[in-house]
Amino acid sequence: MQGSATVAMITAAGLVAPVLIGSPYSGGQLAALVIAIASGASILSHVNDSGFWLVKEYLGMDEKQTFQSWTMMTTLLSVTGLISSIILFLLF
Repeated sequence: MQGSATVAMITAAGLVAPVLIGSPYSGGQLAALVIAIASGASILSHVNDSGFWLVKEYLGMDEKQTFQSWTMMTTLLSVTGLISSIILFLLF
């Protein structure tokens, strides 16, 4: 694994982990936090992401088309993941 999203996830997990030591959160709530971290790391993927260039080349799109489709898709994915993680956190 490599890339900006991976670095963002590892950094966020490293910052949040000490706060969670001895926390009263259940396993389901901790899983929701992991989903939230992954969702936040994926938002607004663009030209500095290797996935952007893979999609561009494999689908034969230009930069503008890839930005409009790939970046929008990763943003929708991230927002959906965040909303889902909030719901799951509140349910558990």
